[in-house]
Amino acid sequence: MKAILKNYRQSPRKVRLMADLIRGKKVSQAETLLRYSIKNASLPILKLLNSATSNALSQGYAKEDLKVKEITVNGGYILKRMMPRARGSAFVIRKRTSLVSLNLSSDSLTSDNPSINSGQEKKVEKKEKKETKKSEETDNKSRIKNKKIKI
Repeated sequence: MKAILKNYRQSPRKVRLMADLIRGKKVSQAETLLRYSIKNASLPILKLLNSATSNALSQGYAKEDLKVKEITVNGGYILKRMMPRARGSAFVIRKRTSLVSLNLSSDSLTSDNPSINSGQEKKVEKKEKKETKKSEETDNKSRIKNKKIKI
């Protein structure tokens, strides 16, 4: 359950204030915090949160179980503009952009979607197979050692 916002035209320093506010919170609580915040970055992050939530709902997760696992704000492209200064020199103005990525996680392991549940069952089966292979390998090694000692 991931959503990415690319090239948002506000500096990452300002956007991180809102990202830090919702990190680790439940989706419903994060929505209310963003909805009533006075920062300009709150609206795009709210849209991003809604997009990630709809991605999770389409995969079969319940909205009540979702929480913001991680949200990162990195720098995007920097638009460089020139401002004339004294005696014919120029000064560079950096117009920064942000790249925001948001991951949601579910508290409960079960889901309404059977394909998700079967995927979890497959992971458990793979772990069990690995454990049996390891135990068989150790048994084989001990048998070989015992044979060497007998000879």
